[in-house]
Amino acid sequence: MLDYAQARPGEAIDRAVVTVTFMRLDRMPPVVWSPLPAGAAIVPVPRMGVARYRDLYDRVGQDWLWWLRRMMPDDMLARLLADPAVAVHVLTIDGVEAGFFELDATSWPDVNLSYFGLLPWAIGKGVGFSLLGAAIERVFAGPVRGMTVNTCTADHARALPNYRRAGFRIVRQINEVWDIPRRLGFVVPERLLSRAG
Repeated sequence: MLDYAQARPGEAIDRAVVTVTFMRLDRMPPVVWSPLPAGAAIVPVPRMGVARYRDLYDRVGQDWLWWLRRMMPDDMLARLLADPAVAVHVLTIDGVEAGFFELDATSWPDVNLSYFGLLPWAIGKGVGFSLLGAAIERVFAGPVRGMTVNTCTADHARALPNYRRAGFRIVRQINEVWDIPRRLGFVVPERLLSRAG
């Protein structure tokens, strides 16, 4: 586990056991993406500020145990967001933030889809797969070798099927144990809670 993500000594945690699936896409898939609905736009946000990023990350990831960036120190997150190889794209619907995706080209010629998600109010409105298509199109618009992503059993139930539908293939799966500090305010789903230890 990353040093900054370690729980403080003696602090209360919930231990979650998740299966992480690593996936890869080697070329632009022959998928016909549905257009985004009227009033929707994808806006690149170069050098997004830490406060705005944390707000969006927390609201999108609250139900899916997105906890690592909550633990990341501000200065480290600021450096990451300032890196020209990292690109954050925000989905808006009628001018209201609805979700985002983050592309990381620091391992170019592979590009990683680091984060991808919708705000709760936008889930189930048919925009997720279109947003995924937009992310894939942005990656394969340039000279890349491939695109990677990982998902896990803490994510939305449709995440893995949607990545597969988009053409990603499973490379490997591993089990991880996450010690999530309770101070972060997550409710760990019963199905993920470890009873060991």
